[in-house]
Amino acid sequence: MAAQKNQPGGARMTTRRQLAVLTSLALLSIAAPAAAQTFDDFPNRPIRIIVPQAAGSGVDLQARVLAQKMGELWGQQGVVDNRPGANAIIGMDAGAKAAPDGYTLIYAPVSAVTTNAFIYKKLPYDTFRDFLPITQTTANPLGAVVNPASGISSIKDLVARAKANPGGINYGSFGIGNMTHLMGVLLSLAADIKMTHVPYRGQTPAITDVVAGQIPLAFTTTAGVSDLVETKKLDLIATFGEARDEQFPQTPTVVESGYPSVIVVGWSGLFAPAGVPPAIVTRIYDGMAKALAMPDVKDAIFRQGSKAVSSGSPQAFERYIKAETEKFHPVIKAAGLEGSQ
Repeated sequence: MAAQKNQPGGARMTTRRQLAVLTSLALLSIAAPAAAQTFDDFPNRPIRIIVPQAAGSGVDLQARVLAQKMGELWGQQGVVDNRPGANAIIGMDAGAKAAPDGYTLIYAPVSAVTTNAFIYKKLPYDTFRDFLPITQTTANPLGAVVNPASGISSIKDLVARAKANPGGINYGSFGIGNMTHLMGVLLSLAADIKMTHVPYRGQTPAITDVVAGQIPLAFTTTAGVSDLVETKKLDLIATFGEARDEQFPQTPTVVESGYPSVIVVGWSGLFAPAGVPPAIVTRIYDGMAKALAMPDVKDAIFRQGSKAVSSGSPQAFERYIKAETEKFHPVIKAAGLEGSQ
């Protein structure tokens, strides 16, 4: 009788054990495919590329070159999704909130992932945690141009004049907080000079005023002034890269002029939302590095005034961004721009 009384309890215990075993097996059957997943079939549908600038902009045109190559390399087309506005914040926010599955990427300019984080008091995303760097894609050479009648023929001339007349030299930029503005601030800090910033709404009005003699100097992309330099309407007195610009090999760099810390290059890069599996990031990186080395891609991007480049790895790109932010944060502070918007 005692054994019969214990039997129901024993049966219940056996049932519990069986349920536990079955549950464990079910969980293992679900987890095993995920653990074994290699993403070899990625991508198996089109990839959206968010561009936080308007259609027809330089960044947009670069993204479209790579979107086309995605179709050729992977058999799945890249689809550009323009989300302009608020100095790239609208597009970056859309990218940060996208599903981290590799099917949404962000093609962003340097300001969107470096300077915006310090200029704006509050962003709807964390610039340094909500995005995964994949690769730099382009480099845009920058330089200093002067009106030939200004009498300024070099960076040394510019520095000497600025020291002799603090605040007396006006320089133009494409706008407050733009990289061309920060070029002037960085040079001023390195050379211990004071110049007066004159912000314009873009490149065309700034360069027009230098040609007209309204201001003596502007910081600019070299591609945007190449014709004016060749026709002697402007003098390119220095470029801001680490090495001389291939298009203007006779023009010295600011580094050669004695300021090794003054290296400024405009660039764009490809990002993914945080959380994308490393295997997918690697696959995207490998494809884009291959595309950026193709002669037709290099030629297409060169015609837009940039140079096709790729980072050594996603990790190398992340380190480069960190170095850029560390360089420009104190520059933004010195310009009085930190938290100004």
